[in-house]
Amino acid sequence: MLRIAVPNKGSLSGPASAILHEAGYQQRKESKELVLVDPVNEVEFFYLRPRDIAIYVATGRLDIGITGRDLLVDSGADAEEILPLGFARSTFRFAARPGTAESADDLKGRTIATSYEGIVGRHLAEHGVDASVVHLDGAVETAIELGVAQVIADVVETGTSLRNAGLEVFGEPIMHSEAVVIRRTGAGSEDAAEPKVQQFLRRLHGVLVARAYVMMDYDCRAEHLERAVALTPGLESPTVSPLHNEGWVAVRAMVPAKDAQRIMDDLYALGARAILTTAIHACRL
Repeated sequence: MLRIAVPNKGSLSGPASAILHEAGYQQRKESKELVLVDPVNEVEFFYLRPRDIAIYVATGRLDIGITGRDLLVDSGADAEEILPLGFARSTFRFAARPGTAESADDLKGRTIATSYEGIVGRHLAEHGVDASVVHLDGAVETAIELGVAQVIADVVETGTSLRNAGLEVFGEPIMHSEAVVIRRTGAGSEDAAEPKVQQFLRRLHGVLVARAYVMMDYDCRAEHLERAVALTPGLESPTVSPLHNEGWVAVRAMVPAKDAQRIMDDLYALGARAILTTAIHACRL
């Protein structure tokens, strides 16, 4: 069986289980379940702490896992990202009191408090900056007020909590993170699990595409077809069928969900009618 690590709690847990369910895999019904066997799909799921998943996958005892890019990098584990999943996005930034620093180059000799010393250490090394890193578990904003550090590095969403603490972000983002599928570094075609891994990735990719696109159907006059197709080119090309009424055709194509309403407006202005959109639940490209 394919052995897969799944986050057991936190912001990654719910969306990870949701995408696996949409991909056709069984998921646990109780949060206390640590292992779930899906015999139909020949998969065994292990529900683990998100921060530990990269370590387990790197050993090769588990074939693949879902975790955050930030947690993968912070762990330093011998594992690599093989598919971004688009949820649990976050941005890591430096922050300090106004006037403390303007970029990572200004951090030489400073002390930086963070919950992700692996990420910060790698970033400083890439910039050739010699600074001290102090590990704190959460609430790093108070580190500056209490004199533990002059700078913090943390996830920044709106920046409200930083401003409330009298801090401001500076420099370029340290990292943009999201949920990712990971695998032991170097695992590939020689691995016995490779066919099942590729099938798993195809399923998840199909869900991601299905979430991002809708199927659009509409009728239009044949003389307007080329202009209509330019609005709805589809992935390969649209399906075009003649209608019973002469001079009319029916068109079907996949279009980005975020653009669907604008495309419908443009098609209507072109003379298209009976314009419909339908959700896509799964696909293979």
